[in-house]
Amino acid sequence: MKKFLLATLSLTVLLAIGFFALAPSIFEKQTNQIDGKPLPAITAEAQKLHDSLMIVDLHSDTLLWKRKITDNVDYGHMDLKRMQAGNVGLQIFSSVTKTPKDQNYDSNSAETDNITMLAVSQLQPIRTWTSLLERQLWHATKLDRAVTASDGAMVAVSTANHVDGLALARSKSEKPIGVIFSAEGLQTLEGKRENLDKLYDAGMRMAGLVHFFDNALAGSMHGEEKGGLTDFGQQIVRDMEDKGMIVDIAHSSHETVADILKMARRPVVSSHGGVQAVCNVNRNLSDEEIKGVAATGGVIGLGYWDGAMCDTDPKTVAKAVKHVRDLVGIEYAALGSDFDGATTTRFDTSGIVHITQALMEAGFTEAEIRAVMGGNAIRVIQQGLIPLKDLPKQAVEQNAETGQ
Repeated sequence: MKKFLLATLSLTVLLAIGFFALAPSIFEKQTNQIDGKPLPAITAEAQKLHDSLMIVDLHSDTLLWKRKITDNVDYGHMDLKRMQAGNVGLQIFSSVTKTPKDQNYDSNSAETDNITMLAVSQLQPIRTWTSLLERQLWHATKLDRAVTASDGAMVAVSTANHVDGLALARSKSEKPIGVIFSAEGLQTLEGKRENLDKLYDAGMRMAGLVHFFDNALAGSMHGEEKGGLTDFGQQIVRDMEDKGMIVDIAHSSHETVADILKMARRPVVSSHGGVQAVCNVNRNLSDEEIKGVAATGGVIGLGYWDGAMCDTDPKTVAKAVKHVRDLVGIEYAALGSDFDGATTTRFDTSGIVHITQALMEAGFTEAEIRAVMGGNAIRVIQQGLIPLKDLPKQAVEQNAETGQ
């Protein structure tokens, strides 16, 4: 009996080790996929232009997974090596801390959470198993460690001066990649205003108020009530603007979007998604919302996955860019891939040149392509990272009056 119990215990330990070692990567391989559909050959002209661009991606969820950004892997959508291959200049990494069971675009309860099991299976620090704030701070630590481990290949960006320094550095041969920490839902504040200070001190410079469910700040487009900003949410928007944190309306309900745009004193972004005129799903922006974002001087990050574009063809991304340009101007279109965000795409981050080529084939000028691929986002990030107290008084008053 003793031998049997020892054998059983040994088998249990081995199974547990196997689970914790293999389950996280197996799950990711099933979740972040490339559909394998045909892509056109890249022309020499498109590659030459692409290699000269400052490319900015407003949204990736790579921090959610167990692997490190500096790991070279053959699954998922993004890592350091593939960012370098795709000529990414600035990448915003978002922190996902909670997702509902049976997640969908229409209606989700806030009562369930898939990420707790993921945190446990990844053997994250025990404090992250029960606290959403600690889960987000752990993601900040992961990003900091990746920057350190990259040996200069990645640099943290948290001020407007850092953006200027990144542009200068990338004009030379080394071409470091700037990284910014963001949030997909501020349920991590756990109802406490002071927790925003903790996230800011951890490097967070952009945040969406909600994700796939309503929370204490606002209604989600995918929540049950889909209401607007709460009093707490209004206070946090003001605090973010004061600090120099960019407000992201991705996943917000129509009522929340309207409330944010009405009170905005700084440029607002929609970090990842699409436009209803091209793909009529509820998470995408209406024409009135596009106009509202443009009125703040912000940008709309257009994604490449089926949920944002209704397919994964790069040509459809070009159609969405054209719609934004024709409606409000080219200066309000940007990129927001949602790579590694439980999405299926046509290519990973090493293949962003396909967007450049699709824009060329759609007749966009070189200046327009430079703006969309990164120039517009750089403008908004530079403006958005400046604390309100450091802006010229005249500019603050103008922003309050005009929404810019």
